[in-house]
Amino acid sequence: MARRRTLALALATVVVGLGAAFVLARPYARATGIFVHLVGGEGWARTAADLINGRQVAEAPVAIPSRHGSIRARTYRPNAMAGRAVLVIPGVNPAGLDDGRLVTFGRALARAGLTAVTIELPDLTEYRITARDVDRIEDAAVWLSGRDDLSGARPFGLFGVSFAGGLSVAAAGRPALQGRLAWIVSFGGYGDLPRVLRFLCVGELPDGTRARPHDYGLAVVLLNVLDRLVPADQVEPLRAAVLTFMDASWLDMTDNAAAQRTFARARERQAALPEPAAAIMRWVNDRDVGTAGPRMLPYALEIGADPALSPERSSPPDAPVYLLHGAHDSVIPTQESQRLAAWLRPHTRVRVLITPLMIHVEAEQERKVGDLWRLVRFWTGVLRE
Repeated sequence: MARRRTLALALATVVVGLGAAFVLARPYARATGIFVHLVGGEGWARTAADLINGRQVAEAPVAIPSRHGSIRARTYRPNAMAGRAVLVIPGVNPAGLDDGRLVTFGRALARAGLTAVTIELPDLTEYRITARDVDRIEDAAVWLSGRDDLSGARPFGLFGVSFAGGLSVAAAGRPALQGRLAWIVSFGGYGDLPRVLRFLCVGELPDGTRARPHDYGLAVVLLNVLDRLVPADQVEPLRAAVLTFMDASWLDMTDNAAAQRTFARARERQAALPEPAAAIMRWVNDRDVGTAGPRMLPYALEIGADPALSPERSSPPDAPVYLLHGAHDSVIPTQESQRLAAWLRPHTRVRVLITPLMIHVEAEQERKVGDLWRLVRFWTGVLRE
């Protein structure tokens, strides 16, 4: 509780200070209003941010055509536009378009005067990392470019989260998107998918050192390689058991009691599985990264080998790229954004912010005013493009 009050006071200090110099600091105020919601600011901070970015927001569902079928999307439109449109791509998330954080972020962008279009990538909602979703990002961006009522007939921003950050930068380099984008933000994304998969399986970082990967990330890898590990008739029962574990992991962020009940159901599903599926599910339930990861690695690298899935194996975008990453990310290593920045710099303008305010794409509780200010400046740079 004390940490939460400290955060609220720090955020409110930044927000109110910018509000007092509203005319001169308008870009900073707009950026603050957005990032307060991104890092989970509450109380005074959120109230002050909403006062500064106080536009009314109209929300509407929309279907976007693509080569792989219709894409579910939602628009968040301000009553007075003050900035570009933004296409927002969420990461691996079973809630998809309806995830509360995505809804909050879409509304925050619109309150700041930007038209936000959030989309749902079907494969990522099922924990699958495929080139189909890169195609869908490209198709959605081409569609938005042709919607002058949403984009204002000018280049717009592309914002990708986690695995969708890497997929978005890869999509942005495709010929159909050249000249259409004002900027790209990759939040907790990656440059090379095989490097990330190697880290999640065996803890090897891009520079050759080692760190413990998050078991949630390894479970995502597992869902992509199940058919390589068990007989065909065991794939779907094992998938259902792993998804139960993943549901429990999501619940654990908001409802511990419900999460524990769901973790217990994952154990029950394990008990009902035949071998070898039962042994694999035991790795998941026991969070046994050390045993599971090396077994999965050869198949994971095979899945990740498609160049379309990695920015560093694709054509670079022509728009500026902003890379935001948590300082202690155990799902997608921080070094991924640093490596991607080095690869992009000969081709386009790049800015990187490694911040202790975030853990992967979740907010850290311990925050300092200096770190908050650096994040405000990062967002201000994006909004000024």
